[in-house]
Amino acid sequence: MDKFCCLKSSFSKLVSTRSSSSTGKGKNHEGSIKYGFTLVKGKANHPMEDYHVAKFVQTQGKELGLFAIYDGHLGDRVPSYLQKHLFSNILKEDEFWNDPGASISKAYLSTDQTILSHSSDLGRGGSTAVTAILINGQILWTANVGDSRAVLSRKGQAVQLTTDHEPNTERGIIENKGGFVSNLPGT
Repeated sequence: MDKFCCLKSSFSKLVSTRSSSSTGKGKNHEGSIKYGFTLVKGKANHPMEDYHVAKFVQTQGKELGLFAIYDGHLGDRVPSYLQKHLFSNILKEDEFWNDPGASISKAYLSTDQTILSHSSDLGRGGSTAVTAILINGQILWTANVGDSRAVLSRKGQAVQLTTDHEPNTERGIIENKGGFVSNLPGT
């Protein structure tokens, strides 16, 4: 994760989509910010491996919009884990309210380390992750790992907020860290 986006402005609509077979929508406490999602299973011949978060919560006197997509690969254990733990790990960071960007980065890294250290329980699979945290309807922080992206609708126009991380374009970084890139049919 190497890019963050932070917008300080008012906007009317935040739309978040992901894969499965249901839809949902909601709005913040005041009703001024709306979101929606549609989950559609892809054509691959395996069960749904994608998870999402889309909700507003009140914490420490502030309203947070928490939105995420976790696109599982080789199973649903890792995206399921992320759905349950990534936002709580972000919000547990001591400096979240003073430095959200650093806190998000630290939480992504510590969550990744936990996943790697529990690979015997979570399996060989993995997941992309894209998260958006909207603070009091005014400040939006986004982060991503992989090719899931955050898109904002502003006056009906789609604005991409994150940059996709593709294995083939980041092969050198991956291999320098001891990883490998392989191309599998159908992915």
